[in-house]
Amino acid sequence: MSMVTNTLGRYFAGRFVVSALGVFASIFVLLVLVDYIEMVRKTSGLVSVSAITVAETSLFRVPQLLEKMMPFCILIGAMTCYLALSRRLELVVARAAGVSAWQFIAPALVSAIVLGILATTVYNPMSANLSELSKRMEAELFGSAPGGGIQDASGFWINQVNSDGQVIINAARSEQQGIRLTGLTLFRFDTSYQFKERIEAREATLEDGRWAFKSLRRYSLDGPPVDQDSWYLPTSLTPAQVRNSFSTPETVSFWQLPSYIRSSESSGFATAGYRLQYHKLIAQPFLLAAMVMLAAAVSLRFFRFGGVQKMVLSGVGAGFLLYVLSKVTEDLSKAELMHPIASAWLPVCVGGLTGFLALLYQEDG
Repeated sequence: MSMVTNTLGRYFAGRFVVSALGVFASIFVLLVLVDYIEMVRKTSGLVSVSAITVAETSLFRVPQLLEKMMPFCILIGAMTCYLALSRRLELVVARAAGVSAWQFIAPALVSAIVLGILATTVYNPMSANLSELSKRMEAELFGSAPGGGIQDASGFWINQVNSDGQVIINAARSEQQGIRLTGLTLFRFDTSYQFKERIEAREATLEDGRWAFKSLRRYSLDGPPVDQDSWYLPTSLTPAQVRNSFSTPETVSFWQLPSYIRSSESSGFATAGYRLQYHKLIAQPFLLAAMVMLAAAVSLRFFRFGGVQKMVLSGVGAGFLLYVLSKVTEDLSKAELMHPIASAWLPVCVGGLTGFLALLYQEDG
């Protein structure tokens, strides 16, 4: 019996992993197509841009978007797996052989935890690096001219005051956690806050005590535009301050988050966002296991009993409510109204206990 159970366990685990990876790949292809179409629309006026470069940019942007949908991929994959097993009466045969529902759910739980560990330790750093690479490629696509590439009117803003007056900097995109900015527009004012000039630059890099601007064009009130290869603006900003202003916790890899938290603490900045992201990544394997529990609770019903459609819809609804709960707790944590640990682990506990109680009622109630 032990050998049969182990064989069945490997079989159920394999079916679950194949279903989850299939859903993951399907959503990945869909997101790539949608993002590629959007990038083609944005680059339609650039004659020197090739379709391959646009496709690579979209391909590198999607992994970070897909990381947020990973719990739903596990939920849909687990539901698909158990519904297929139930429709083929394989679960009936397993129950007839003396295997309880808890035994053929356990392999999927272990597989989900393993997938979650890989997602945290391997996929997250890879998606963060690919996101930075996509930003660099996007800057090369749109930032070929001075001031070019300003696609977003809001972007990133810096207000800097020095002995010469005030400078307001707007950047369309940031790279390397704000160390490099592209698609810039600067508004310079004198010490009496009177407008002096507007500067458009292709890129700027934070160096020791200064911003280094390249490929810029200066517009003044009393003369024609002047092109300039480089220009330097003194600043008191440090890399830690820039990272805190420009970087989002989602763009920092799991292995770099502890150093970012320590750097922000030493600089006196708020670390709630980084701490929340760190604990969310730690809790991710158990969140995926909770999704398996929810999926099993709504998809183990035999087809001949009917009501499968309602059970599937209830599972999707439970997953949506769990997502809403995670967003609410995330906003509360970023506002420092909830501890990051409680915010990261509350959806895990709610989802896991809900699935566990539903399965307990169905199987042993």
